[in-house]
Amino acid sequence: MQHIAYLGLGIMGSGMAQNLLKSGHKLTVWNRHGDRCKPLVEQGATQAETPAQAVAEADVVMYCLGDDAAVESLIFGQNSVLSGVRAGQIAIDLSTVHPKTSHREAAAYAEKQVEFLDAPVFGSKNESAAGGLWIVVGGKREVFEQVKPILEPLSESLHYMGETGKGAAMKLTGNLIVAAQIEALAESLILATKAGLNPQDVLDVLRVVDFRSPLFNGVGAALVKRDFSTSFALKWMLKDANLIAQFAQDLNSPIPAAAAIRENLKAAVNQGWGEENASALVKALEAQAGVTVGKT
Repeated sequence: MQHIAYLGLGIMGSGMAQNLLKSGHKLTVWNRHGDRCKPLVEQGATQAETPAQAVAEADVVMYCLGDDAAVESLIFGQNSVLSGVRAGQIAIDLSTVHPKTSHREAAAYAEKQVEFLDAPVFGSKNESAAGGLWIVVGGKREVFEQVKPILEPLSESLHYMGETGKGAAMKLTGNLIVAAQIEALAESLILATKAGLNPQDVLDVLRVVDFRSPLFNGVGAALVKRDFSTSFALKWMLKDANLIAQFAQDLNSPIPAAAAIRENLKAAVNQGWGEENASALVKALEAQAGVTVGKT
């Protein structure tokens, strides 16, 4: 078993760290708010005071953070990961970031003779806790093969996408579809409500038709119940939409539908729903429509 340093114990990171510990790995953890380390320490993990201390003795360094700025601070900031790593280690970034950030990380690690993989994850709170994430990986194939035994307990499936940055690119590509599905579900349920259809009856149809989606099942049921408890926060979906817009602009790739969805996400966040689940996007559309889905 490997000695792993895991940094960032938010909704996603805490579940992944828990599964690494269950898999028998020696685990050192760090989080900006140190109290989040306590449940893992009680189960045998060691808590580090700084990122540099956390990674010093590890074989593999792993982290999942909210955005590019948080990753930049962790890697390049005070008492940073880079100040503590040593030659021969492997670093794995599981965050959703711009591919340019992944390339910058890879270059900095290479100067320290540390291998790097960008390995963002699809899934949210429940999949992280259950070890059911879908992980897309960029970097050297041989390094990916080396760390597969570490990633497998975290995931339902692993997908090697190519060289550095390709994992990050795949994550943004996939998140465009996630945002589009949530937008489509919200629009359709609002239309159904205005037409006098029972939203639950609508969901029953969506579960069986040829355009069914697992996302419709989970998000749709919660939406009709007006349950916006957070698995994946609306503010993070807007962050990803902004990254997608930037990435598409870099490549001169048209994303007209995504641009419209991004504006709806902005509206919903500006109304104060950013900490709620991404499905709270529906509230901005409901305000325009003058109806509330699932309200009795």
